[in-house]
Amino acid sequence: MSQPYGSSSRSPPRARTASSEQVEFNAPHTPTEKAFEAFEVVQHKIKAEIVKSRHDWDIHEPRMWSRAAGISNEDLVAFTIRGDLVECRSGPTSYGTIILGKIKLPAVNDEEGQGYIHVRIHDPPNRGTEDVVFHSLFTDEGNRDEEGRPTTWRAIQTRDTSLEFFNE
Repeated sequence: MSQPYGSSSRSPPRARTASSEQVEFNAPHTPTEKAFEAFEVVQHKIKAEIVKSRHDWDIHEPRMWSRAAGISNEDLVAFTIRGDLVECRSGPTSYGTIILGKIKLPAVNDEEGQGYIHVRIHDPPNRGTEDVVFHSLFTDEGNRDEEGRPTTWRAIQTRDTSLEFFNE
């Protein structure tokens, strides 16, 4: 029987952390039916986390969500999985499958182009998609200065931003 998302094994849970060195992800590709189903399970949580992240970052570093300036929370999260999930990657772990997704934010279209968020979810082994869990949103604190402090902040990515493993 083929494994969901291209994973090669579905072992019982052991370790609960992963890194890009430990997980071999498949190449970026258009979403499969299984990916749509998995992301639909957590769509409500993704939307809630976007609003929460935006609120939290606006207090500490408003530049993180600056591409959404002037856009209401309701409009910011007015996406659908089947209409706006544009790219996926997945990789097997000893405790299931990590799935990365690039979701278009229809309300964000500025001088940089269309806006996207990167989402990480997890599908534990042996149960279908009903137990899929949201893990995180990619918020990039980049371009570190000589003291190691970030000089750029970006939660909303461009279409060209590579969908890579993140552990946030």
